[in-house]
This record gives sequence, structure tokens and C-alpha cells, in this order.
Amino acid sequence: DVQLQASGGGLVQAGGSLRLSCAASGFTFGDYNIGWFRQAPGKERELVAAIRRSGTGPTYVDSVKGRFTISRDNAKSTAYLEMNNLKPEDTAVYSCATTKNVQYHRSEWYNYWGQGTLVTVSS
Repeated sequence: DVQLQASGGGLVQAGGSLRLSCAASGFTFGDYNIGWFRQAPGKERELVAAIRRSGTGPTYVDSVKGRFTISRDNAKSTAYLEMNNLKPEDTAVYSCATTKNVQYHRSEWYNYWGQGTLVTVSS
């Protein structure tokens, strides 16, 4: 079975840090670009960071630039999202997704999401 499992979420104070992991199984991880999405209550899902299958070309939504870092380890079939200087507005369920499309920076090309992990940032 194809699976993407996000983990590493939790409750953190504003200014704190978390590192999310996205563990993949059931497919060749290195063949896919990866995106990290988040969805806050009452809001649409948002692509916050993405990276090519090779591990190059990281992209970020403006609101997280300079604070979040996306990376991946194809040997471990795992992607990561390092989140620093967290803000209350970062509170959301974070999940990872895959696409083979070259336009990996565009959310509409993602076609498989895994289960998410909740990040709560208190003020």
C-alpha cells in the first residue's frame, strides 16, 4: 500500500521549533517531488514548502520563508520540515503529498496526501 505518514507535531510556544517528518512506503520515494501542506481550521489547504525529487529547488510560501526548511533523504524515504520561530498563525494540521509534475511548486499538481500531524503554537 502507498503510504505517507507525517509525524513530529505537537504543542509549542511562539518562537519555538519543531521538526516534522514524512515517512513514505509502498512506492519509489525518489521518483516523486514532495510538498508540505497545512490546513488551519476554517481555512483552505495551503502548500507551504516543496522540493524536487533530487532534493534540489526548495520553494516556500512567503509567510514561512526564512523560518521553515524543507529537506529529504531518499535513502530513508523520508522528507522533513524544520520549522523555527513558530508563530500562532502556523497552527494547523501539516501533511505531505507527492507529485511527478515538474510544476511541483503549484498545489494543484499534487495528487496523493498522507495523514497529517497537528502543530499548535501558543502565544
